[in-house]
Amino acid sequence: MLLIRPATVNDVTLLRTLIRELAEFERELHLCAIEEADLVRDGFGPNPKFRALIAEWDGQAAGCAVFFGYHSTWAGPGLYLEDLFVRMQFRGKGIGIALLAVVTRIALQENCRAMQWEVLDWNERAVNLYKSLGAEFRDQWRPVLLTDDALRRLAEKTT
Repeated sequence: MLLIRPATVNDVTLLRTLIRELAEFERELHLCAIEEADLVRDGFGPNPKFRALIAEWDGQAAGCAVFFGYHSTWAGPGLYLEDLFVRMQFRGKGIGIALLAVVTRIALQENCRAMQWEVLDWNERAVNLYKSLGAEFRDQWRPVLLTDDALRRLAEKTT
């Protein structure tokens, strides 16, 4: 039986484990630097920067969704789905769709106009799932990421 519940601070160890498993699946575990203390501060402190859901199948941790709000100057509020992950042994049970549905309900309850996320182009199973749900792929938009030294260098250019 499937249970989807909000993550609590007591789930931080599990959440970090799931995030690392996702990073490994995406072949980028070497880039996953998040620590439990970061998750406690950023998700469960006085000013949470993200929210998370935990999916359990018959009492076992099966996956998670991590998301946060954003605001589009064109459309208004939205939710950004940072991570959607279902452990391999639980795939094919509808858990990913159920997690997406819960996040979507939250978006609608919060008057969001859209929900956004990214998918790796080689993850054909996920791409096909999102297409079947009516998701719009915006190939003309390219994700941009500024990190580490480049982030600091640009910040130093401010006057």
